[in-house]
Amino acid sequence: MPLLSDLAHALEAGDRSRVEDLTARALQENVSPEGILREGLFAGMDVVGARFKSGDIYIPQVLIAARAMHAGLEILRPHLIRTGAKPAGIFIIGTVQGDHHDIGKNLVAMMLQGKGFEVIDLGVNVPPERFVQALRDHEANLLGLSALLSITLPFMKETIEAICRAGLRDSVKIMVGGGPVTRAFADQIGADGYAPDATTAAENALALLS
Repeated sequence: MPLLSDLAHALEAGDRSRVEDLTARALQENVSPEGILREGLFAGMDVVGARFKSGDIYIPQVLIAARAMHAGLEILRPHLIRTGAKPAGIFIIGTVQGDHHDIGKNLVAMMLQGKGFEVIDLGVNVPPERFVQALRDHEANLLGLSALLSITLPFMKETIEAICRAGLRDSVKIMVGGGPVTRAFADQIGADGYAPDATTAAENALALLS
């Protein structure tokens, strides 16, 4: 549909006002909210993610596109609620205790939203017990642990151990990522998934639920 294609292109360009206008126009023309979401906003964000992964664009362009996506989502949200549309999954994310870096975490959260996840962002310097409580509060099926400082990596292991002690491990898939994190480390601490970049993280999250 040309209107949704135009919406996807506007999002790719990071044109927030045009994304808002086209989202509103699509609703006025009785395009389904879910169609606008998937064929317009998510389709545009998929292209942004692919271009970021290939190195064609960089973090600033991704952030601008994500802001445009959020503008469209704000218009769509009440309509999606009325139709009972379900998210792809509920994903809790946070930077582990002792680490205050958030750029990588924020990029992953944006890419996850672009794949249809409801994202609960706990922020930075999150202790293990707060991750555990968030899992209880939101009944999430996915958890993402981020770290940039190598000295905070032990808190990833501690968080997973706390989740096991709480009896929640079987109900959640855990992904880890960040500068010093490797697939070998992810396997060592018992994580279900690892991703070297934000786009791959979103793709892997979908794969873990399939």
